[in-house]
Amino acid sequence: MSSPAVVAGTEAGAGTDPALLEVDALRKVFGGLAAVDHLSFDVGEGEIVSMIGPNGAGKTTAFNCITGLYSLTSGAVRFEGIPISGLPPHRITRLGIARTFQNIRLFSYMTVIENVMVGEHVRMRAKVWDAVFRTPRAREEERRVAAHAHELLRGLGLAEYADMYARNLPYGLQKRLEIARALASRPRLLLLDEPAAGLNPQEKGALMEVISRLRAGGLTVFLIEHDMRLVMGISDRIVVLDYGEKIAEGKPAVVRSDPRVVEAYLGKGAAAASSGVTGPAAPADK
Repeated sequence: MSSPAVVAGTEAGAGTDPALLEVDALRKVFGGLAAVDHLSFDVGEGEIVSMIGPNGAGKTTAFNCITGLYSLTSGAVRFEGIPISGLPPHRITRLGIARTFQNIRLFSYMTVIENVMVGEHVRMRAKVWDAVFRTPRAREEERRVAAHAHELLRGLGLAEYADMYARNLPYGLQKRLEIARALASRPRLLLLDEPAAGLNPQEKGALMEVISRLRAGGLTVFLIEHDMRLVMGISDRIVVLDYGEKIAEGKPAVVRSDPRVVEAYLGKGAAAASSGVTGPAAPADK
């Protein structure tokens, strides 16, 4: 299977039915407080869908429920029609869902290439004794994994840094390395948690190109983001959360003019004058 990061192809059509990811009445309660409350939406194969919302809206909680880091209080999550609620993260990854985190979680004292190779562990088949005795099976798998990692690094413009410690990369390239590591698991759906956080305008532009290229290679992308320029410029659809509830969903042009969205970001006074508002301000972090 070729990596979506480097495969050229025709952009997949958005909104294909059935949906690749279905979230149905998802609810997550912490100590009596509903961080996410009856959230329903779907992500069609080939789409780029963004989730936005002000501070504390429940965006990352929703991500954590989808990827198995949190158990659901109620509701359901389905991937390719298969219920995945209650599955551990490694099994969800093996099914074809990968993610990054807002706070970088690289292995600082491993090289760039080693970080990417770690991402393919769910696809590796060699046993412990294969590694201990360096069997032909282990050596062949290691060669295959390394070749795939190099392919991903080339596709994301990181090949020249392959042997550098991850901690020595500039921040923007560390963010890109996290994407490469997620892609190493060969996902069909990539979840990005605030990939543009901390990036300068030039790096954000490069990120938009990377995401567009991934989608053109056949990957579906679902992201949380607070940079409205990036969200409005790249998304097929946007889901808006406020206090754990979905308050809007639709194409960028529709969402940006929705009075409920304007109110969530700017307050009731701004919502009353929303006819003069071209879009919500960038929200704070979750």
